[in-house]
Amino acid sequence: MNTFGRLFRINILGESHGDCVGVLIDGCPPGISVPLEIFTVDLERRKSGTPGTTKRKEEDLPTIKSGVFKEKTTGAPILILFENKDIDSSVYERIKDTPRPGHADFVAFKKYGGFNDYRGGGIFSGRLTVGLVAAGVIAKKIIFPAKIEAKLIEVGGLKNIDEAITLALENRDSVGGIVECRAQGLPIGLGEPFFDSVESLISHIVFSIPGIKGIEFGAGFACTNMTGSEFNDVIIDREGHTRTNNAGGINGGITNGNELVFRVAVKPPSSTQKVLETIHIKTNEKVDLEVGGRHDVCIALRIPPILEAVTAIVLADLMLIAQALIPFKQQSQKT
Repeated sequence: MNTFGRLFRINILGESHGDCVGVLIDGCPPGISVPLEIFTVDLERRKSGTPGTTKRKEEDLPTIKSGVFKEKTTGAPILILFENKDIDSSVYERIKDTPRPGHADFVAFKKYGGFNDYRGGGIFSGRLTVGLVAAGVIAKKIIFPAKIEAKLIEVGGLKNIDEAITLALENRDSVGGIVECRAQGLPIGLGEPFFDSVESLISHIVFSIPGIKGIEFGAGFACTNMTGSEFNDVIIDREGHTRTNNAGGINGGITNGNELVFRVAVKPPSSTQKVLETIHIKTNEKVDLEVGGRHDVCIALRIPPILEAVTAIVLADLMLIAQALIPFKQQSQKT
């Protein structure tokens, strides 16, 4: 469904070419300062405009409809909406019966019996991630002073991001990338094994971001080439600091006080300027498809602020859960 979280809960809403997209946040503690300007930096980072991103340009000005009074959260559900203004649905009317390979067009048609909003991918569009970023801005306030930073470290197999984007543009094709996320200043003990382990929850929400196809924590898949003695992180003090961080800051599904580190694989966008092969869903005939429209050459360019946001959402939820458990822990110690 479109809801995530236990105590800090979010519900994203809207469609790519609908009137608006947004997020409903429930369980946010009261008294958190939320002036509109705090959203600006992360929303700007997510926007298009740089080479390799879509020519669709939305203002992405948040409108807070509820849950904030005099720039402070009230404890009530927070509804944040973003208008969709820069819309051109003509392309999607032309190709609505010829599902684009790699997109959700075909499965959406089958799942919803043809009633799905096919314009711009509808609910499957990356457009909806603007709501995740907005929720992440508030979540970052909850987890402060912990800090989260994500950055693009590789595109199309190259460390030189600009070179990779230039090559993709010249080839009229698209490319994927790898984004790394790091969180510092986390307390020991966040996470609820088994099914609400830190890895489980982060992986769950990360895969809600369109285009994510893989995730690894710490050393990740490289650990398969290590021995146990090489992989183990030696504890060097009573605060739990370790000599290495192959575990990525997590043991047994619980934060261990070291830096949380993970990386995600972002697929190349499916819509390119090349002619694609597909079928006509009504006639079952094979057709050549020129998608047209405005699409990113590399969506990985815009993933870092989204990745930070979803990580903050998970950590905020886990911190609120940990705080809720404190009275029970204190009572058990007395008895």
